[in-house]
Amino acid sequence: MKFILLTLSLCLASISFTYSANAETQTYHFDPNHTYVLYHIKHFGFSTQTGKWMAKGTLLLDDKKIQNSKVNVTINVGKIATGLTELDNHLKGEEFFDVIKFPTATYVSTSVDRTGKERAIIHGNLTLHGVTKPVTLKAKLNKKGKNPINNKLTLGFAATGTLRRSDFGLTTLLPGVGNEVQLDIEAEVN
Repeated sequence: MKFILLTLSLCLASISFTYSANAETQTYHFDPNHTYVLYHIKHFGFSTQTGKWMAKGTLLLDDKKIQNSKVNVTINVGKIATGLTELDNHLKGEEFFDVIKFPTATYVSTSVDRTGKERAIIHGNLTLHGVTKPVTLKAKLNKKGKNPINNKLTLGFAATGTLRRSDFGLTTLLPGVGNEVQLDIEAEVN
């Protein structure tokens, strides 16, 4: 479950590849109500379980040189949502995320490589459970336009990635509960 934080952080990082018609650097803020990381992990081969974290942070977007764009995302690990209160509490404990010692996870981009008009690879460092490791995300721009709710210019992104939870010291119930964690991220910035 610790890998869920990583997933959210990775999703937020995907925003950094966005391009714009403006020729200046802009600072955007992740909408904490519409930016989340979903994680998927195998559960003893019987099923794949999912959890969710909301995220917040900033995107510094350089329209002329996308490679100079930066993302910085924070996840409150204690706000994990699996749909099961008992499981949420278990995951917050010492066997998994240990949120008293490690209340947040962060993702900070290190570089962005554009792979298409609306696609990019985001490289960055995820700090989770007191360990910092590189994590790469495949991101795409969903839409750029005026948000009808708040009338602000909004950028929407989707990103995917994987990580090994053991890389972050999250080894409880290995190998029954999978080591590879699949991340699906959706983010809005304005």
